[in-house]
Amino acid sequence: MKRSRFLRTLLAATPLFSFTGLTLRAPDPVKGFKVNVGEGRYHGHLRLRGVNSNVLDVKVSGKDTNGALAIFEQTSLSPLRGTPLHVHPGQDEVFRVLEGEYLFQVGADKYRLGPGDTIFLPRKVPHAWTQVSSTGKMTVLVQPAGKLEEFFVTMAAFQGEPTPEQIAQIFLQHEMEIVGPTLAVD
Repeated sequence: MKRSRFLRTLLAATPLFSFTGLTLRAPDPVKGFKVNVGEGRYHGHLRLRGVNSNVLDVKVSGKDTNGALAIFEQTSLSPLRGTPLHVHPGQDEVFRVLEGEYLFQVGADKYRLGPGDTIFLPRKVPHAWTQVSSTGKMTVLVQPAGKLEEFFVTMAAFQGEPTPEQIAQIFLQHEMEIVGPTLAVD
């Protein structure tokens, strides 16, 4: 049997996976799921280090959506700290503030957000945010999911605080680039 015919036969007999080019794609989910308040779907609570020391819960993973989207809930415990100005070349982000107050920069524009406010951060546009209040909570939607979940897992795995050089390298490894400093609160 020729190799190409063998592979076609094998793939036809394997309905759980589909191939797009050379990339293996997980099957579409066949049922929904619920993630309880105060829980993460995967990884438990991720205690982030480096950029901030917030707690992140994965609510919907890219593994659940064939990479189409991911949703996180972040409990902010780092007043006056946030992300450096950075770019996601291939992902849009939407943040919805549930509790507390935040300062966001999107391109040259700055916005203060409080409970109930939502902000859209388009791909390829530099952005940053800083927690203004003593505590806070946000829901973060990322589309497509990209490598952001893996970024959070990596940042949570540090035993101590990573250096600025390590942080910059980790950003690059997860499809992001730092292009400026952390957003200061005026």
